[in-house]
Amino acid sequence: MTLLASLVETSARVAATASRTAKTRKIALFLKQVGPAEVEPAIAFLSGETRQGRLAVGCETLRAALGRPRPQPLITLGEADAAFSELKQTRGKGAPARKLATLRGLLARATAQEQDFVQRLILGELRQGALAGVMMEAVAEAAGVPPAELRRAATFAGALAPVAKAALAEGAAALGRFDVQLMQPVTPMLAQPAADVPEAMKAIGTAYLDWKLDGARVQVHKSPGGVRVFTRSLNDVTAAVPEVVAAVQASPAATLILDGEAIALRPDGRPHPFQLTMRRVGRKEDSESFRGEVPLSVFFFDCLYAEGRALLDVPLERRRAELERVLPPEHRVPSLVTSEPAEALVFYEQALGAGHEGVMVKAPGSPYEAGRRGGNWLKVKREHTLDLVVLAAEWGHGRRQGRLSNLHLGARDPGTGRFVMLGKTFKGLTDELLAWQTRELLARESARDERTVHVRPELVVEITFNDIQRSPQYPGGMALRFARVKRYRPDKTAAEADSIDTVRQLYEAQGR
Repeated sequence: MTLLASLVETSARVAATASRTAKTRKIALFLKQVGPAEVEPAIAFLSGETRQGRLAVGCETLRAALGRPRPQPLITLGEADAAFSELKQTRGKGAPARKLATLRGLLARATAQEQDFVQRLILGELRQGALAGVMMEAVAEAAGVPPAELRRAATFAGALAPVAKAALAEGAAALGRFDVQLMQPVTPMLAQPAADVPEAMKAIGTAYLDWKLDGARVQVHKSPGGVRVFTRSLNDVTAAVPEVVAAVQASPAATLILDGEAIALRPDGRPHPFQLTMRRVGRKEDSESFRGEVPLSVFFFDCLYAEGRALLDVPLERRRAELERVLPPEHRVPSLVTSEPAEALVFYEQALGAGHEGVMVKAPGSPYEAGRRGGNWLKVKREHTLDLVVLAAEWGHGRRQGRLSNLHLGARDPGTGRFVMLGKTFKGLTDELLAWQTRELLARESARDERTVHVRPELVVEITFNDIQRSPQYPGGMALRFARVKRYRPDKTAAEADSIDTVRQLYEAQGR
């Protein structure tokens, strides 16, 4: 059994190391020492999270649970993980008191370093630079398997932990068990931003262009037993989207995995605001009255599996041919194949004219790179936007008195796991959004002073801006000009926010 103290020491060493290679090596050495039952909590803890997710424990409860630390470590990884499971399962009448008792029982046996680690882990404030990419490489090194094969297996499994457990115990032979499976969602392929259509066409050449719809990404699985619908974060939302289920159920194919967008459209065919689509998709179950008010449409752009065969490794042009075979035009995203930038620009303007975001520009020969943000898919929008993380917010003045208003915005740093501040904005916030963000930010409070509330970096917000300028005021040396809130992105986690590398690329492209 591995002591929690050993993991805490590894975490501290990783956090103190700037080199990605050195971080990977330190984590790999630790993972070689843990037992099979400890792999999943070890990976979660070193990634800065619990295996159980959010535990609904606040700063006050943690402070009340603290006692005198022990001089010598006693707690094992398994014991800490079991305590977190108990916290997660504690609900109902008397839950706060029972959670406090559970925490006191755990922290009373912890050293000072372990107490500090547990507090930061529960509050989501553990920033040690062990991001998904580093963890993936560390597991591959510890298990002695090729990183690409491990990543692929984790994509099919929907998570790294079960694949890591198998690979560390059995080596590369275990990876063959993880393949595309019906009803097991696949991590979606993502796109890189391009400055404009000519730049995207120059990079891709002959390309498939799709309208970029302002909807909710969905992955739909069909088997003889029924249809299930998953979001981009792999949550099952089948009960909330009967229109999507019906559209795929009507396909002549017996088995399918499709990638597409669910979107709420007005009677004239133009999209409702993104938040309305997310309200429909995010409901716990279908509401007939709400469905009548806000019906959903679904449009697919990729086919990952059909008639018992996985298609991720075949070229996009063949996947699109399969998509056309199994779905009628009314359930396919409007698309165009061209090598002519002028023709692509006309198609782009048509998408904007219909009220959508822009276009996707895709390489016809590309495979479906699940979980990757590669150069084979490029996205072009009229307005410059970035998905950033809220780091803090300042109290408002005047009519915004008592509301958190001015947002501190950060881009993800892939090297360190931290967030690089790019500026602030209080623009684009309606009264409704101000009230909502004040509640949500206070629920994530980590520290405050007289003017500012600092928060756990969890909320992703889509920001529009005019351009990027040099700025010595911020650590990244860049700042957004005329930044404005477009919307919050509840469908994205902080790990999916845009990186500081993407911001630099946009800045350089802007200069060109």
